[in-house]
Amino acid sequence: MSRIGKRPISVPAGVKVEVDDNNLVTVTGPKGTLQQQVDPRVKMNMNDNELSLNIDDEKNGAIHGLYRALVHNMVVGVTEGFSKTLEMVGTGYRAAAEENGKKLNIAIGFSHPVILTAPENITFETPVQTKIVIHGINKQQVGNLAADIRAIRKPEPYLGKGIKYEGEKIRRKEGKAGKK
Repeated sequence: MSRIGKRPISVPAGVKVEVDDNNLVTVTGPKGTLQQQVDPRVKMNMNDNELSLNIDDEKNGAIHGLYRALVHNMVVGVTEGFSKTLEMVGTGYRAAAEENGKKLNIAIGFSHPVILTAPENITFETPVQTKIVIHGINKQQVGNLAADIRAIRKPEPYLGKGIKYEGEKIRRKEGKAGKK
């Protein structure tokens, strides 16, 4: 059995977890609603304020842990939410959140500004011109959007210019050695 899958998920007050006959899990909380289709081999039981996932076959421990993690992320997402922070390094690189965080305008050294529209349940924030904070209730969606923004201009290894995750270490290369 999966060690992660064995752990019960505590459901805080104000969060409602529903499982229908087709193993479609719906989690509703103060920040919104999320749905996830769960493999039929995984059985879910709700006791008091704890949700436990069980599986019959020991060979399926991987899906046991996977679906436990997905449902746990749904519960955390509708209560606290998730966020990713990106930093921009480079002269003239800046970002601005517009329309209450629904649009992001990025000037990243191209001849034109890059304008991104946030999907549903996602908002952008720019506390400083060189920082982008992505907030949302779906962890996977927040991470994918952060990766897409980073892919616009990845940090290059010589000067370190580009868009990087907060705290990411860029492996730097030496420039030309020159004549001696």
